[in-house]
Amino acid sequence: MTDLDLRLVRCFTVVAEELHFGRAAAALHLAQPSLSRHVRRLEGELGVRLFDRSTQGTQLTEAGAAFLPRAQALLRSAAEATAVARAAGTPRRIVIGYMTGLIVTPAVRALRARCPDADVQHSFIGWGELPTALLEHRVDVVVGRLPFPDEGLSVTVLYEEPRVLLIPVGHRLAGKEYVTLDDVADEPVPRLPDPELNAFWRIDPRPDGPRAPDGPQVGSLEDKLEVIAAGEAVSLVPVGAIQKGLRSDLTTVPLEGVDPIPVVLVMRAGEEDRPLLAAFRACAEDQLIPANRSATAAE
Repeated sequence: MTDLDLRLVRCFTVVAEELHFGRAAAALHLAQPSLSRHVRRLEGELGVRLFDRSTQGTQLTEAGAAFLPRAQALLRSAAEATAVARAAGTPRRIVIGYMTGLIVTPAVRALRARCPDADVQHSFIGWGELPTALLEHRVDVVVGRLPFPDEGLSVTVLYEEPRVLLIPVGHRLAGKEYVTLDDVADEPVPRLPDPELNAFWRIDPRPDGPRAPDGPQVGSLEDKLEVIAAGEAVSLVPVGAIQKGLRSDLTTVPLEGVDPIPVVLVMRAGEEDRPLLAAFRACAEDQLIPANRSATAAE
């Protein structure tokens, strides 16, 4: 039986995902020659070649492609086993995740007051990270926004956020009491890499059938703000995702006739009764819902 070194397996998966040894080495904080040695060592242990490297780039071999999903599953299992063991040894620790524009501070403070002996940590969760951050045990609970894949997760709706139109201050619609989708039917909207998220956040197609005009593709909130400020697109965003005073060259207009965005509390399925998670859920329901309802009403 081959005893696989998980560090080598991790190196393989990052190279396989990047298909570029330089980028993979940077992501792993390794020198590229060291990464190449690690991959060769793993290939030696397995007795197969995992990559083809040529002037056209790096590609997985047939063996590498077959090994990749199993390697990824192996790393997930190892991370889960480590997290479960640590949780059993230190049951008074919780890591709370949160997404852009969702302030969890009141609930975190309430949990620390309620459970003064607990180690309460918090961690920002970026676009598209919510399911994997939970399933890989990087966090224990997340305050986030739908939509996302929810297999293996327990989801509780806390409240709903209305959407607003985010535009540059000199836009023709700036200062309006409200707008509808008809008002922005011809306005380009930034595109996201994920097809499902792209369709949801752009409302594409629109309820009456037409497709949303394509704006630039963006990979982060900062990218989105920049293209909107430059007049290249407008965006339909949850009111809480845009902090007041974030940029002086942007403004928002209430958007009517569009469904609000659910803000949710998410944890791994089957862990709802863990004492610290149950305590945080109570703190979130007590502290976050009234605060955000008030903030929404004040808009």
